[in-house]
Amino acid sequence: MKLKSNEIAGFIRRPPEHVRAVLIYGPDGGQVREISDRIAKTVVEDLADPFQVSDLTPESLKEEPSRIADEAAAISLTGGRRLVRLRGASDAVTAAAELALGTKTGDSLVIIEAGALEARSKLRKLFENEKQAAAVPCYLDSGAGLDNVIRETLASFDVRATPDALAYMSAHLGGDRRVTRSEVEKLALYVGTGGEASLTDAQQLVGDSSALALDQIALAVANGDVAAADRLLQRGYADGLNAIAVLRAVLRHFQRLHRAAAHMADGDSADQAVQKLRPPLFFAVKPAFMAQLRAWPIQRLRLALNRLAEAETQCKSTGTPDLAVAGQTLLGLAYSAARSRARAGARG
Repeated sequence: MKLKSNEIAGFIRRPPEHVRAVLIYGPDGGQVREISDRIAKTVVEDLADPFQVSDLTPESLKEEPSRIADEAAAISLTGGRRLVRLRGASDAVTAAAELALGTKTGDSLVIIEAGALEARSKLRKLFENEKQAAAVPCYLDSGAGLDNVIRETLASFDVRATPDALAYMSAHLGGDRRVTRSEVEKLALYVGTGGEASLTDAQQLVGDSSALALDQIALAVANGDVAAADRLLQRGYADGLNAIAVLRAVLRHFQRLHRAAAHMADGDSADQAVQKLRPPLFFAVKPAFMAQLRAWPIQRLRLALNRLAEAETQCKSTGTPDLAVAGQTLLGLAYSAARSRARAGARG
């Protein structure tokens, strides 16, 4: 059964009794686990109960593909439905899952957790086409969905956050729901019951310092601030950042600039183009980002993306001084942005 987006929430709260197996998949491993736990608890209250719950791994099915079917057919000794869970699944477990779906005895619920699966995935197709099974997709939290997760987590601790603190968290979280909740919970415990988190609180406690350092380097490079870029690079290297992580952070920033520039090439204004970015742009960096869009025409952004990709390839080559390669590439881009701004200022 292939669930529509408006059917997912209701299904998670109360899966239909005829559903014998559920596939939960997506790039957000934390959300996959969270939804898996919620569905599992509709069947078994204590997920650690060895008499009611059978936890399997893909490795355990390699030598014994029928094991998941055997566990699904087993009868609970204490009454009620049993739960069979399989984590870290891929298309390699499709045949074993098909055996389980063909089991006629027992009323266990089988839950299979997987990462991102393409539309042509055999495992995904099996669950989408089988009437007694369901496929639940988990998309990365973003936009209003991410805001809701943050607000809901804060509210569970009776904590509020200022608008700029919420905007900062939305811009720096969302890759993994378990991480998102953990970071917001850490902030809530720091602020205390009934308190309000400020932007400073969020900056100090949400995310790690290395992520903030990478953001600062990317902004300095795209701004054309050569001195700041050089200073931040040296500080980052001293704090343990590696060249490839830095290059990828700057690459991601330039990809966002390129996406916005592409929207502008299609007729959007700069404001409209920035509003379409996902995840949304953190308001505090918007003025700098808008200035960067003016300084980096789309053709030069393409060249910058190529230079960054080539630099990463060089860093991975044996014997290549990766810090030197990264530094040369990033400072070169910063010099390019500085010259472009200088020319624009002379014309103005």
